[in-house]
Amino acid sequence: MSKARRRKGRAVTGVVILNKPQGMSSNHALQHVKRLYNAQKAGHTGALDPLATGILPICLGEATKFSQYLLDADKAYRVEALLGVRTTTSDAEGEVVEEKPVSVDAQHVSEVIPDFIGKQAQSPSIYSALKHEGRPLYYYARRGIEVPKKTREITIHSIELLGVEGNKVALQVSCSKGTYIRTLVDDLGQALGCGAHVSSLHRNAVADINESTMVTPEQLEEAAEQGESALDNFLQPADLLLGELPKITVTQAQMRDFLHGQPIPLPISDAHEAEEWRVFNEQSQFLGVGRVKNLELWPRRVIALEYADL
Repeated sequence: MSKARRRKGRAVTGVVILNKPQGMSSNHALQHVKRLYNAQKAGHTGALDPLATGILPICLGEATKFSQYLLDADKAYRVEALLGVRTTTSDAEGEVVEEKPVSVDAQHVSEVIPDFIGKQAQSPSIYSALKHEGRPLYYYARRGIEVPKKTREITIHSIELLGVEGNKVALQVSCSKGTYIRTLVDDLGQALGCGAHVSSLHRNAVADINESTMVTPEQLEEAAEQGESALDNFLQPADLLLGELPKITVTQAQMRDFLHGQPIPLPISDAHEAEEWRVFNEQSQFLGVGRVKNLELWPRRVIALEYADL
């Protein structure tokens, strides 16, 4: 018996598109799904704050090998900003550090939105809880002490204004990995001259994954009472994590070579060096990801032989 089959739990592979509820940490959500499925391995593809809701892909079994593809993917959020109040964390869970009157309408918001579109270096708010030399940044901000700002390169693809009601602004944001929506809202509030923080946040897309396949913890719990087959109906295939990578179907002999770490020929001659492909067998079973090298496809991530069901 192989080492993998001696692990505790089921050798179940797939992806659960969880609708994470507000107040639940991403790790708690992960452990809850893993326990319901009695899965040997599980991991998620990018944490959501406890305040946030929405798409949290949970990878089970061999799907965990491909989670990095969604970690690097673009994401989209519906965010509600409360104007006039800045907080230490730039969301509703932080301590209030500044309040200002609000006289903002939809036209004013629409005028400043274009300034936040495109590639940019994003810095955390000076009232952030991120630390510098052991103290949160807001410790220095309150004392008027300037500290070096850490920045990260991000891209905001689009911001759609969904509505303005009183001191609340609703936005739909599409952005690159690593984007702090809380920082975006804080910066937007500063541009509007009144400050702002995130009052609610919902992730509604990750790469090509949208809300249509989401499942709630309650739905999973109900299915678990019916048995493993009912739970497994909510599993999405592991290659869902790979977006629009091109696809190749291989013969039985090529499949064996690929799963044993050997390169296989590509059906086209104009494949780009380092390009990645999804690999399937003739029964449409996902085998892994290969990378082009010298017009051959070399295995990069493959389904373990004991799980390949061959």
